Amino acid sequence: MRTRPGRGYAVPVRRILVLRASGLGDLLVTVPALRGLRRRYPAHHLVLATPAALAPLALATGAVDEVLPTAAPAALVWPRDPPPDIAVNLHGVGPQSHRALDATRPQQRIGLRAPGWAGPDWADVARVHPHERERWCAVVAAFGVQADPTDLALPRPTATRTDQVVVHPGAGFGAKRWPVDRYAAVVAELDRLGQHVVITGSLGERPLGLRVAARAGLACDRVLAGRTDLAALIAIVGQARLVVCGDTGMAHLATALGTPSVVLFGPVSPDRWGPTAGGPHVVLTAAAHRRGDPFADDPDPALLGVGVGEVMQAAGALLARQVRETAARC
Repeated sequence: MRTRPGRGYAVPVRRILVLRASGLGDLLVTVPALRGLRRRYPAHHLVLATPAALAPLALATGAVDEVLPTAAPAALVWPRDPPPDIAVNLHGVGPQSHRALDATRPQQRIGLRAPGWAGPDWADVARVHPHERERWCAVVAAFGVQADPTDLALPRPTATRTDQVVVHPGAGFGAKRWPVDRYAAVVAELDRLGQHVVITGSLGERPLGLRVAARAGLACDRVLAGRTDLAALIAIVGQARLVVCGDTGMAHLATALGTPSVVLFGPVSPDRWGPTAGGPHVVLTAAAHRRGDPFADDPDPALLGVGVGEVMQAAGALLARQVRETAARC
């Protein structure tokens, strides 16, 4: 048994295992709940089961002591003995995620209601709390863990803000992907106005980024897609003047870092996944046309209802606001 030094005797290390084996945005909406757990159990060693690529972000929250690389609930393996003292399901409603945590033989369980789990029902939580951050805070609150859904800020990079504007055209499914020609029009106009535009994305999204750049007349070296790991992306977004993107993990990252953003919503309501109210963020969507299938291959009509002019107007307003704020500080 691993122990830590005590007052002349060995004290067993108590561990919390938290499961959130999904994407960037999914992890970011659970940050307030993770911080609530950290405050409630300050002496415990908090292990987060999440994809290895998200480790820099998980550790940057200040709530996580260790990342257990886990690509999906079925891949969860508790690598040590004894079992975790507490298992926390922030991954989903189950049953796969509950079963994966049950297999680690925890002494205590925190999560949604299921056989062996005494938590709240997801339908009840969702009925009272519209936003995903609020919902996971409510889940842990049912077990005496106080969590503030607005407690989501990540530490900003130490370098000062640059003049870069980040455009992120990718998304996991076509339903959330604004058309290439519209992104290209925004990039071209921002570039014409003197903004230093860079295009981000994963390695798989690099061809998309290159298409946007080519149509916008932007040099290919401005396409950072596939050339940055998460730590580098955090630095880029944290120092940027503006982010333009769809309803993806990039939008959540901009919110957490306090970087102004224009976020385009399609099949999913911003009431559930949008940035915090009152922040330097503009949400654009044609809600009346929403089809609502987030896994469709083609863009949702609510997304297609957003025009280039609307995006440029929102971007211009956020950039002008920064100019005014900078002038006021001088």
